[in-house]
Amino acid sequence: MHQIVAKRELAPAITRFEVEAPRIARKWQAGQFVILRLSEGGERIPLTIADVDRERGLITLIVQRVGKTTTDLSNLEVGAAIRDLTGPLGTPTHIENFGTVGAIAGGVGTAVVYPIARALKEAGNRVWTILGARSRELVILAEELQVVSDELAITTEDGSLGYRGLVTDLLREWLEQGRPLDHVFAAGPVPMMQAVVEVMRPYHIPTTVSLNPIMVDGTGMCGCCRVSIHGQTKYTCVEGPEFDGFAVNFEELMARLRMYRPQERLALERCQAGKGGGRSRLK
Repeated sequence: MHQIVAKRELAPAITRFEVEAPRIARKWQAGQFVILRLSEGGERIPLTIADVDRERGLITLIVQRVGKTTTDLSNLEVGAAIRDLTGPLGTPTHIENFGTVGAIAGGVGTAVVYPIARALKEAGNRVWTILGARSRELVILAEELQVVSDELAITTEDGSLGYRGLVTDLLREWLEQGRPLDHVFAAGPVPMMQAVVEVMRPYHIPTTVSLNPIMVDGTGMCGCCRVSIHGQTKYTCVEGPEFDGFAVNFEELMARLRMYRPQERLALERCQAGKGGGRSRLK
């Protein structure tokens, strides 16, 4: 059992938890994640580790209420316990001094980008960050990213904060202005990451994306998280979650993510109706 020691609402339907997990906190590196389960027979879902406190043995998880399990998790209060927590899983982010790096974050993908941006800054990079959300109230971790970024720009689709538009609109402007970028890291909704890759493609600047396919066991055994990279099958849980964006078959990834939408909706509806049961993949 892993006790929740702190809980804070960051935005509507987005919650930040601090959870006791000393062994995971001790070994974690940027880019890695955990898989958790709330109850016997419950579904296993992957969540990025947004931060750790090694001295206190705590990990930070940021959860968006989307499906049944994330709704159940978000309803837990301080003092409650998460039944199973496995990690750190996945291959850590490759960190080196690239020079000038673009960190592109969309929605709750910001929880992925923040520790990566911090590690890149600590490695001596100049970090330019674009943080995007639909509206002001959905912007998260802006203060934290400000600390680790040489420049932070916020974009909102409705113009309620910062630049009005998408992260790719501002990224395109930066590139057209001739801003030097040696590497780009992006995390967020799959269509956003695909759009970032297409913006970067003509410039041939290395672009790394953090993928979020269906995932069950986290050890490469179930095969649910397979993605096509340069036409070859890779398992995101052990060979990712980060891959060369130019090599990802995004259409296949999005098709696989849509496979269980009817079941996911049914599970959430049953949960909201108080009937319980069902399994939802959504994180």
